Amino acid sequence: MKTMKALVWDGARAALTDRPVPALQEGTDAIVRVTLSTICTSDLHILRGAVPRAKPGIVLGHEFVGEVVETGSQVKGLAPGDRVAANCITFCGDCWFCRRGFINNCEKGGWELGCRIDGCQAEYVRVPFADTGLTKIPENVSDENALFTGDILSSGYFGAELCQLHPGDTLAVIGAGPVGLCTLACARLFGAAQTIAIDTDASRLALAKSLGLADRVIHTPEENPEERVLAWTGGRGADGVVEAAGSGDSFTTAWKIARPNGVVALVAMYEESQTLPLPEMYGKNLIFKTGGVDATHCAALLDLMAAGRLSDDFLITHRAPLNDILEGYRVFSQRLDHCLKWAVTPWESR
Repeated sequence: MKTMKALVWDGARAALTDRPVPALQEGTDAIVRVTLSTICTSDLHILRGAVPRAKPGIVLGHEFVGEVVETGSQVKGLAPGDRVAANCITFCGDCWFCRRGFINNCEKGGWELGCRIDGCQAEYVRVPFADTGLTKIPENVSDENALFTGDILSSGYFGAELCQLHPGDTLAVIGAGPVGLCTLACARLFGAAQTIAIDTDASRLALAKSLGLADRVIHTPEENPEERVLAWTGGRGADGVVEAAGSGDSFTTAWKIARPNGVVALVAMYEESQTLPLPEMYGKNLIFKTGGVDATHCAALLDLMAAGRLSDDFLITHRAPLNDILEGYRVFSQRLDHCLKWAVTPWESR
């Protein structure tokens, strides 16, 4: 039996181990050789026991690009040798929810890779429903740029989309981590004239400003977000707010800085329940929208990259082979050395 190296979570911890190279199980499957993967905050939630859906014994990881090596008999749009970017959501494309665009609620899928079935922090991965779960990468788009297409970039795009922005609007993004930075990168596509980044980490705010993603920044240990946003919007508040931080404080800030009749999009994954203080909010007439990754626009995002209108490779601050992925988890989880995303390259024989 041919084996490979993989990072396996046993329900308590993760460890590198040998696993069988995956094989096709259904006609809709594809086997992909992973050429680049990364570590996601959602992986950390699994390690912390905050994802009841997660199944012990799985290979972690759901963000990756790679090369198709084998396809099932029912796969129509892919062939061995194709470079592909993965969608972190598995969806059939044919059930009641999928036909209406609600792929997160697919009757046969959802967050499967690296949660309920083996994921991508390995040398090879089996991708169910490959025609919907994988997107061909244009020739002029690098693996580094395509890496985040089906998760972090899709999350950022989704957050901006949920806010229903109009040309000239102000978008405030709470959390200048990977999802927040991708939201800012997508904001101009929806007509935002002013973008505001809010975070506790001054270095992440400096990056958002230096990349031209944020017009203004708010460092919360030193500034009051509500006061600053009101001052920059003529006393109204932000037209749209994307909450990408996922804490109780950031949740409260989100509805406070939104203008009356504005939209608050909650795209963060919370580990604790949050409460809407409806008496305090009465009269603001806010629209709250929530959701996980809505990765229905992968092909469009890759086309935008190919056209030079969108880029996210600035997220990669660290890289090392699969051999060192546990060090990657340590650095990424503790945000050491200003780590935004740790890119995992293929296993190296040493």
